[in-house]
Amino acid sequence: QVQLVESGGGLVQPGGSLRLSCAASGFTFSGFAMGWFRQAPGKEREFVATIGASGGYTYYADSVKGRFAISRDNAKNTVYLQLNSLKPEDTAVYYCARDSFLGRLTPGPKSYEYTFWGQGTQVTVSS
Repeated sequence: QVQLVESGGGLVQPGGSLRLSCAASGFTFSGFAMGWFRQAPGKEREFVATIGASGGYTYYADSVKGRFAISRDNAKNTVYLQLNSLKPEDTAVYYCARDSFLGRLTPGPKSYEYTFWGQGTQVTVSS
C-alpha cells in the first residue's frame, strides 16, 4: 500500500534552516508529482510547494518563495523540502502528499488534487 513517511522536523531559531524528507513506498514514485502542505494550530491546511513527476517543474506558495526549495530523488523514492530563513509563522505540521494523477508534469496547489498523505512532521520556529 502507499506509504509516505516524513522526517526532519524539529525546533529551530528564527533565521535557521531545516531539511524535511518524505520517503515514499508502495507505488512507482517517479510516476507521480509530489507536494508539501502545512497546518498551523487553529488554521486550515495550506499549500507550500509541489514538484512535477520528472522534477523539472516546481511551484511555491508566495509565502515561502525564495526561502524554501522542493526537490526529489527518484532513485531514493524521496522528496525533500529545504526550509531556509525560517520565521515563527512557518511553525506548523508539514505533510507530504502524492498527486492523484499519474505522470502530471505541472501539478497544482489544491489539496484535493492529492490522494495520499503522510502523518506529518512538526516544525517549530522559536527563540
